[in-house]
Amino acid sequence: MTKVLILYYSSYGHLETMANAVAEGARAAGAEAVVKRVPELVPADIAAKSHFKVDQAAEFATVAELPDYDAIVVGAPTRFGRVASQMANFWDQTGGIWAQGQLVGKVGAAFTSTASQHGGQETTLFSILTTLMHHGMTIVGLPYSFAGQARIDEVTGGAPYGATTISGGDGSRQPSQTELDGARFLGGHVAGVAGKLAR
Repeated sequence: MTKVLILYYSSYGHLETMANAVAEGARAAGAEAVVKRVPELVPADIAAKSHFKVDQAAEFATVAELPDYDAIVVGAPTRFGRVASQMANFWDQTGGIWAQGQLVGKVGAAFTSTASQHGGQETTLFSILTTLMHHGMTIVGLPYSFAGQARIDEVTGGAPYGATTISGGDGSRQPSQTELDGARFLGGHVAGVAGKLAR
């Protein structure tokens, strides 16, 4: 069975929700999907004052386990148009497995969240995908066969480079049905491609 890791960081829970939707899509496509997160770097008192969602169910991932998966789908929010430091810090520790080429040929994909429609979704996706490409991973995006990303009748995330959601400046907007469908589609697409490559 194809093994897919959904590896995410989420300050306020938006990407936690998206990660679980990606996992649903992967499982519906017949894969084993595991949802894990990276550690928080913000001091606990500041996280509490900032109302971070610290009680997330997902276990913390380790760098050592990454080669155990056929595909890794990485989700992190934007920070000024690039990936959040919590996720960057995790991948900065992967030099050992990079040197050994342990992720070469595995499938990689990305998802993100921004406060506004034009708040750096695509640049953040690319900052995630760049790291995965340096590891030699085979990149999978969110194709336009997911018709939801071409909608113009509602405000929605989604890009050919990965699934996205919009949180609103105060974080009050939760992922829409279209955005969750995009995350599920991405998970299923990644599982399908990884399964074909594993044959």
